Amino acid sequence: MIAWGREPDVLIRLAQGEAIGTQLIAGEIKTVARKQWLADHLQVGGKLTLDDGAVNALQKKGKSLLSIGVTAVAGDFQRGEIVACLDAKGREVARGLVNYSAQETRQILRHASAEIESVLGYVAEPELIHRDNLVLL
Repeated sequence: MIAWGREPDVLIRLAQGEAIGTQLIAGEIKTVARKQWLADHLQVGGKLTLDDGAVNALQKKGKSLLSIGVTAVAGDFQRGEIVACLDAKGREVARGLVNYSAQETRQILRHASAEIESVLGYVAEPELIHRDNLVLL
């Protein structure tokens, strides 16, 4: 909502539903817009190659990406960067915000989530990419 701040009791009047100022309404639902941003991100920080089980879990079951399903890591990315997820044939199947750096991911790939702490000494997240931060392509 955009309204003139010198208008008397402007916040109270807006809260009561008075039509003063300009109301801006998003055209898309927040989660849809976020997923579109992930999909359209032109530069990815790296690439993760997934096994067939991980691809199936993402595409058919709507699951998060776990480190056990990753077979290879390419690039030098940091936690929070967007990475491309590739199937065994090199086709991009998803993009997402990764919870571990490339170096950490190389250490935990092919390991179950329960083993992350023993490998790294800590657990940032049980998922490599949480479903909420992942978009299928």
